[in-house]
Amino acid sequence: MNFFSYESRFSQVFLKLTWSCWLNMLWFICSLPVFTAGASTAALYTVTLKIADGKEETLTKEFFRAFRANFKQATRIWLLMLVIGILLAAGGYITWHLRASSTGIPAIMWTLNLALLIAAAVVYTIVLIYVYPLIARYANTDRAMLINSLLIGLRYLFCTILVFAIHFAMFYAVVVIFTPLIIFGEGLCALLSSYLLISVFRTLNYEEAE
Repeated sequence: MNFFSYESRFSQVFLKLTWSCWLNMLWFICSLPVFTAGASTAALYTVTLKIADGKEETLTKEFFRAFRANFKQATRIWLLMLVIGILLAAGGYITWHLRASSTGIPAIMWTLNLALLIAAAVVYTIVLIYVYPLIARYANTDRAMLINSLLIGLRYLFCTILVFAIHFAMFYAVVVIFTPLIIFGEGLCALLSSYLLISVFRTLNYEEAE
């Protein structure tokens, strides 16, 4: 097979990278108002999950169709997650400094409080990883989306760790190694994550059918 033919592995990888770059631009622009970041992320995963499932469609058209379709639910969940995230970050910052300036029994209490906040942050991260792919893939209530995100994330913990690692690696690469890599950003993270998540969703669909 010709190295530069459409069917070659090189061409397919290059094509996917190009798609991820374009999707990242769409995601970034649609996330600029901040409150639309949830709908933008759900739209992004709608497209990348279809790519991972071998159902490529017109990227831009499908992105904006999913953006409109999931806007209300994704925005509600995003605003809730944003508030919780701010509270966790503020609580962690305050607790860390109070722990550092305390001794004896108060220091132990602040350490325990910090441990609880770390556990809450782990739960928060798991839900954040799965909730938008679930919105993109299924129809359910807000409460069910949040609960299922946690349950699936804990059940498929190895996948959860890999998806987190993908996002952390991109963050590290952009901040520390080569900032222009931000052109791929969340688009590439979502695409790579979707190849992992689609296997989880197929398993869930099979179990539901059984």
